[in-house]
Amino acid sequence: MQVIGYIRVSTEEQDLAKQEHLLLKYAQQYGMHIDDFIQVEISSRRSTLERRIDELVSRLNNGDVLLAAELSRLGRNMFEVINLINQLSERGVQLIFVRQPELSTAGPHGKLLLAIYSYFAEAEREFISVRTKQGLAAARTQGKQLGRPKGSRDKERVLDPYREQIKEYLQLNLPLRRIRGIINPQLEKPISYPSYRYFVRQDSELLALWRSEDQTSTRY
Repeated sequence: MQVIGYIRVSTEEQDLAKQEHLLLKYAQQYGMHIDDFIQVEISSRRSTLERRIDELVSRLNNGDVLLAAELSRLGRNMFEVINLINQLSERGVQLIFVRQPELSTAGPHGKLLLAIYSYFAEAEREFISVRTKQGLAAARTQGKQLGRPKGSRDKERVLDPYREQIKEYLQLNLPLRRIRGIINPQLEKPISYPSYRYFVRQDSELLALWRSEDQTSTRY
């Protein structure tokens, strides 16, 4: 088992050292040893790659513990944070929020909290799906042409029915890998991340949204 402390500040007024001291004090109080810190000084509006969230996820495995000052350190909005919590919890990772112990998944109420987090994530997905369907219906009534961009193959691709849903998620600044995690359970047969990447690259509108999310070449 390893314990990793994640520390993020978004302004110069905030202090990385203060958060580190907070986590170390908590670990000492509860007899824990923090194996490593992931620290970053960056806005929550930046990509998960830049905020080192992708690195954090890749390093945590079953039985590990993630220690953070508070839930908001992990994401730019509640939907993103809850999806991250669910993703880590499914891998057997326990999360501790020092300033918000009532939201930690480590403890007697962990299973209840996970059920609540899962409920809100599913409710948000359904809400987005409803908005997408309403948008499609409104577009049809206005005579707008829907579907694949001009020049694409006639054969329907696996992700074609989910295009508007993917567009909504990209507009919410969700990383493509996270979108894959949301869409794949809806498919009869899960598809790979490169398939999502290819699908987005063939659609100029989706590609523009994706590029606006993260301009770094290392993402690819």
